[in-house]
Amino acid sequence: MDKPLEELRRALGDRALVRELLAPRTTLRVGGPADLLIEVKTVAELVYTVRQARQFDVPVFILGNGSNILVLDKGIRGLVIENHCSGYELQELSPGRAVVRAESGASLPGLANRLARQGWSGLEWGIGIPGTVGAAIVGNAGAHGGCMADRVTAIETLDERGQIVRSSNQEIGFEYRSSRFRHFKREVILRAEIELARDDPAACMARMNEYTERRRQTQPTEASVGSIFKNPPGDYAGRLIEQAGLKGTRVGNALVSPVHANFFVNQGGATAKDVVRLVELVRDRVKDQFGIELQLEIEICGEGIS
Repeated sequence: MDKPLEELRRALGDRALVRELLAPRTTLRVGGPADLLIEVKTVAELVYTVRQARQFDVPVFILGNGSNILVLDKGIRGLVIENHCSGYELQELSPGRAVVRAESGASLPGLANRLARQGWSGLEWGIGIPGTVGAAIVGNAGAHGGCMADRVTAIETLDERGQIVRSSNQEIGFEYRSSRFRHFKREVILRAEIELARDDPAACMARMNEYTERRRQTQPTEASVGSIFKNPPGDYAGRLIEQAGLKGTRVGNALVSPVHANFFVNQGGATAKDVVRLVELVRDRVKDQFGIELQLEIEICGEGIS
């Protein structure tokens, strides 16, 4: 361990874990170690920890629920902060309208479920997205016709100078499955304000149950990273992969799911190298057959493939 990392480890104390494997902390169950890893449970802890890392010039990676990312086999250098900041508060703005202020580590499906049970609509589509609020903003997560861009009105971030700033929806730079945070890694999302509408709790729950059942029927249950590729304009990545005859294709222990072709699953013991090679194989085959170059929806994180 180099000197800045060692100094940071001492500053953070016993809660900082050295060379902790990240695979068990991702939904794909793939990935090497973090130089240092620490869990935070409050926004104050998150801010303090990021500032400490920057003081020692150690790079920071924020980990939510570990979905939508592929951690490479050699792991992530610097400090990985596992974000468990999960508090939220609901404020009714007017009859029928409210905003929920949620911390960035809050589970999106958990938040959607709790709000729906209280008769607040707007996040039901998030019940099947196994990510945090912060990660959902980074990737503008969406399903069933809804997405974060439609609901987030403002956020608080820790900027690269260590200051807490507020940004409006327009300043977040939402795009299809992306935002400005895909490109500017030194900003850390702390909280989000999400707009909601009053509805009958039974109707909210019925929508969520319908989405859950549809997901159960159309998506694999094995360890996966979620949708691998973005849908190209006017088409679906899964359809193209299936039409290319790639369902069930395997590289090592990584498999194109027979249930949904845009999901790659870990059959047990898969490595990031397996997944990357499968991504390349699928992308090349689809381009050869259809002339379409699929773009990744997942984020590849960390260093080299062993």
